[in-house]
Amino acid sequence: MRRMPRGDSSGAFKYSRVAQSGYNYGLRTMENVQQESMLRKSLKIALVVSAYWVVSITMVFLNKYLLSGEELKLEAPLFITFYQCLVSVLLCLLLRLLSRLVPGVISFPPVHLDKKISREVLPLSVVFVGMITFNNLCLKYVGVAFYTVGRSLTTVFNVVLTYFVLKQTTSLKAIICCLVIISGFVLGVDQEGAAGTLSVIGVVFGVGASLFVCLNSIMTKKVLPCVDSNVWRLTYYNNINAVILFIPLILIFGEASVLANFPHLTSSKFWSLMTLSGVFGFAIGYITGLQIKVTSPLTHNISGTAKACAQTVIAVVHSHDVKTVLWWLSNALVMGGSAAYTKVRHSEMQKQHQESKRALAEMKIEDDRKNGDLNKVDDKTATIATLGLQPQDSPKEKKGSPEEDQHDQQ
Repeated sequence: MRRMPRGDSSGAFKYSRVAQSGYNYGLRTMENVQQESMLRKSLKIALVVSAYWVVSITMVFLNKYLLSGEELKLEAPLFITFYQCLVSVLLCLLLRLLSRLVPGVISFPPVHLDKKISREVLPLSVVFVGMITFNNLCLKYVGVAFYTVGRSLTTVFNVVLTYFVLKQTTSLKAIICCLVIISGFVLGVDQEGAAGTLSVIGVVFGVGASLFVCLNSIMTKKVLPCVDSNVWRLTYYNNINAVILFIPLILIFGEASVLANFPHLTSSKFWSLMTLSGVFGFAIGYITGLQIKVTSPLTHNISGTAKACAQTVIAVVHSHDVKTVLWWLSNALVMGGSAAYTKVRHSEMQKQHQESKRALAEMKIEDDRKNGDLNKVDDKTATIATLGLQPQDSPKEKKGSPEEDQHDQQ
């Protein structure tokens, strides 16, 4: 066997360098793939959040133009809302048709009118009609800059209804956040009055909109099982019911005669804007769900608060208004209180989830102890430790002062 000359280790050295180079190349490749993956994810999140902002802000300004624009002067807010619901129904049918034609590209659940389901969804539809009507009426009578403050009491109504309807208490931190929101709302109303731009009826509609938004979220959870928990089917039935409910309201409030005398009734621009507002109203539901999916509910709420800030600034700049420091403070209190409430509730829900997981794991351990299966007990105890859920001590083993015990319970 031929031996390598002494002192000649160049072959081994070259092999070592090649191996090390290949290893480093593999690491760099993995890092590049991870960076590209993170870049794609970040880009997707940025695009979705941007789309949410653009659609939401554009929809508000477009509705404001339709409801109280100087060019149109259409005094028929119920008809505008009715038409937006009609567009949503037609879009549901169109998407269902497209899902049949190109099933690999578009997915949409089957939608057909079932009278039984329609009756079950009707209570939600009544609340839904109230919500979108009061929202549009509030926007009609107040400026876009004050729109966020005017509808800011949704969180407060949520806490109140949770206590009186569901008999659930709210933490002190969450109540403090609500008080901050209320103070911002009161200060905002005061500053609008001081500036001479206060619309009392607009504020009343804003408070009503806040109440109906809260009721809508509660009723949605109750009605969802009727449509197999499918949001798109619920959207379809909800808007069909709303279209039917709006017809007598339009007749009762005399909007039919207003439409008959409307000079732009045959204008293609008017109907294009009306249809576009309906498309945006339908799209905001999808984009909201998509934003929650690619981020989280907490991030979605923070994004919504930031969007409201941007919307307020854009409205003030667009209208060339000069607002006082106290007016801006009212907006800061409302948005800051809402963001803080979201953070507090998110932390509380996480804590409740962890406690539920711990309690469930401990119940299983206790059952295994009773059955004498010690191996499962050891495995589950290890699982609890891995999850960071410390099992509760028994009364005999628990140590610590009464003050510490009381602190743990709090």
